[in-house]
Amino acid sequence: MQRLEHRACFGGWQDVYQHESTATGTSMRFGLYLPPQAAHGRCPVLYWLSGLTCTEQNFITKAGVQRYAAEHGLIVVAPDTSPRGEGVADADRYDLGQGAGFYVDATQAPWAPHFRMQTYVAQELPALVESAFPANDRRAISGHSMGGHGALVTALRHPGRYRSVSAFAPISAPTQVPWGQEALGAYLGEDREAWKAYDACELIARATERLPLRVDQGADDEFIGRSLRPELLQAACETAGYPLNLRLRAGYDHSYYFVASFIGEHVAYHAAALKA
Repeated sequence: MQRLEHRACFGGWQDVYQHESTATGTSMRFGLYLPPQAAHGRCPVLYWLSGLTCTEQNFITKAGVQRYAAEHGLIVVAPDTSPRGEGVADADRYDLGQGAGFYVDATQAPWAPHFRMQTYVAQELPALVESAFPANDRRAISGHSMGGHGALVTALRHPGRYRSVSAFAPISAPTQVPWGQEALGAYLGEDREAWKAYDACELIARATERLPLRVDQGADDEFIGRSLRPELLQAACETAGYPLNLRLRAGYDHSYYFVASFIGEHVAYHAAALKA
């Protein structure tokens, strides 16, 4: 593992690392914020999953999370959104291929050899973080857009692994919207039953754990009606009796201005759960 960036920030350190991933068979990068409390003992970890076209850089440079992570003593880990590099499959579009891994383990050619992002974010990356850094095994997960989908799905697929989960403007029902249908069809094939393993609404219907979902959605988000569909998530939770705190934020769109406006509330929410 190689450290690529090391910057003092709110009494801690904002770093970027690169390592060889067994899950993806490629070099992967992730941002890691170490709060000042990490100098004196192990800290809980908040994992952040970013959206379409993002790298590990978007969240760590735009969201302002470090101030709140330092306040609450949380390590924050933000991986890249897909495998990259020579020999890695790609598409001539922003919503498929490199930068658009959708946090699934692909089964179809040409994606299957490298696009194993669910295994990477849920298993390999936490194991690496907890062995190489002053991190304990108390985990929370959050994300934005495609990453909001990833956070909800990862928590629902792995009951007991996370203390809390939240999302900003998630793709709530990927089997029912164009972004999700195109990506899941490419990565998983034509069998729509296989898609359900990566759809939060489908997973809620059969969930064995009742980890509350906290979701913020900009009411003026340009993608809300076509690709995000928060009302489908709300309906699925109501049908299953699953706890959901969905908040529509008037005036906010899909950008990182929206994320930055409420990231402090989300960090405080996760901190309370991680330290309970």
